[in-house]
Amino acid sequence: MDPYLAVKWLHILSSTVLFGTGIGTAFQMVWAMRRGEPRIVHGVATGVVVADWIFTTPAGFIQPITGAILVHFSGFSFFEPWLVATYGLYLLALACWLPVVALQIRIRDLAGAAASGGEALPDEARRLYRIWFALGWPAFGALVAVFWLMVARPDLGF
Repeated sequence: MDPYLAVKWLHILSSTVLFGTGIGTAFQMVWAMRRGEPRIVHGVATGVVVADWIFTTPAGFIQPITGAILVHFSGFSFFEPWLVATYGLYLLALACWLPVVALQIRIRDLAGAAASGGEALPDEARRLYRIWFALGWPAFGALVAVFWLMVARPDLGF
């Protein structure tokens, strides 16, 4: 296989894994938190944390590496305005995702403790979830914008 096509395939595949895992785990977490049952929240949050380590983290590392190789292979300047915009948006998504991982772990632990003690889901877990939920929107929007920039390659004129 042509090296360019191999890297492009890996870049597209990893973007699909990154975005798909993100939206899938977000849906699961939102669905679990609706009822607020500690046992369910703990089980789902455990799966979400594992999915982030198995799928999201490797895909998140692969994206900039394969992206840089594609820029090099295609002859674009690394400073094309549409590429610079993608770097900023990707960093925004990363800046939202890093605290989200910590929040998921804390929600998981709080729900697990509540489930073990036969208690209700603590208010702290619900507060952390609201922060988690709020951070998801800019990350989601940033990745959607990155997809658009990758396809459209607009002349941003700056």
